[in-house]
Amino acid sequence: MYCQLVVDITRNNKYHYANDITGFGMTFVIDIFYLLAIVLLSPKVVYRMIFHKRYRGGFGDRLGFVKRLHPDKKCIWIHAVSVGEVNATKTIVAKLNLQLPDYEIVISSTTDTGYARAKAMYDGDIKVFYFPLDIYLAMRNAFNNIKPNICLLMELEVWPNFSQIANNINCPVVVVNGRISDRSFPRYKLIKPAAKWMFRKVDLVLAQTDEYANRFIELGCKPEKVIVTNSLKYDTAQTSDHIDGADALAAQLNLGQEKLFVFGGSGPDEECIAMGVFAKLKEQFPDLRMAVVPRKPERFDEVANLMEQSEFTFIRYSKVKSDSLTLTDKPAVILGDTMGDLKKFYSLADVVFVGRTLTAMGGSDMMEPAALGKCTIFGPHTFNFKQTVAALHNGNGAIEVQNAEELFDAVQKCLTDKDFAESIASNGKEVIKQNQGATEKTVEHIVNLLNNVL
Repeated sequence: MYCQLVVDITRNNKYHYANDITGFGMTFVIDIFYLLAIVLLSPKVVYRMIFHKRYRGGFGDRLGFVKRLHPDKKCIWIHAVSVGEVNATKTIVAKLNLQLPDYEIVISSTTDTGYARAKAMYDGDIKVFYFPLDIYLAMRNAFNNIKPNICLLMELEVWPNFSQIANNINCPVVVVNGRISDRSFPRYKLIKPAAKWMFRKVDLVLAQTDEYANRFIELGCKPEKVIVTNSLKYDTAQTSDHIDGADALAAQLNLGQEKLFVFGGSGPDEECIAMGVFAKLKEQFPDLRMAVVPRKPERFDEVANLMEQSEFTFIRYSKVKSDSLTLTDKPAVILGDTMGDLKKFYSLADVVFVGRTLTAMGGSDMMEPAALGKCTIFGPHTFNFKQTVAALHNGNGAIEVQNAEELFDAVQKCLTDKDFAESIASNGKEVIKQNQGATEKTVEHIVNLLNNVL
């Protein structure tokens, strides 16, 4: 396949290699680094392929063999690394389709879960594929096959060979919904000369906040090319009172008048905390039920084993869903081990805790439950959602807890003090509504850039 890759690039290359002389030395160094990284990481990758069933598909995509659905049209290439970034594309894709009907939109993702989510959202209408490896030949092959007129990178995802090739062929690169997290920023600063070489090739950054905008500028982006537009995720957050499929979920789980505590987007070690908190709550609220929805699908079996060892009756929702069951009993604990159903669980909840926040993992998306008007709680480790957390705090639209004891106290108060819970939920929903509008600004800047380039 590698030989075929070289042949295809040589035969079909629309852009002459003379255009690539600038920066070729750097791309050679980068590829050497990538090859060393592949050798070092291959045991981990093989392990995940075998035991976690990851990285098993999309080999052709990852080498750049991508076929568009409408190659006669001009093209917008959107890259969204995983589920959260894919979800954030929803409003921008709809708006771009309305304003630029002569363009084909294609979407790439890096992770298996991101690819599956993009397929679920767009399959049949939009070409969805795995993001090519940033090795020069593979990425060059991808550009030759996709022939994008503009590339939109969701949040960050600026890769050196990708940006170099786009720059060589005068294809604008735009970072949309841009952010550089507290964890990523120091790492980029460690390689600041290389980061500047890469980021100066970005034509436009549409950042979520002033803080993120300043970080892009410090890493090499020109100030006049960095604009603050707020977060697209506010626009994609669903603020309606009814979620499609929620009623069917409630019927399947035999959920009646009893209250439901949803522990969503959980990470390692948090499910143990959830079970401990739930055990204490059950002493006061014997009819309370809990749904735990882990963030990573490869952890579903691990969490199921934990629940089997607990004192509570429990059910895996995947079993209910795959067999089209309707429960006649009321298991105390439900494991949400399916993809794409978290929002339905949130919509049925009386209280929501957003996971990956009690341990230092940066948080899961707290916009979703807040937008649905749910009393939303999260822990202290939310560095991936700093702006959202600040907005919810300022609007008294969520509760932050520091540990398991505070989580128990917060859930207990929300279940016993209806007015307090409703106030938090209502405020949170209003915060989300007040911060919407980034889609209009984002698309306006993209269209203006295209008009100036083409």
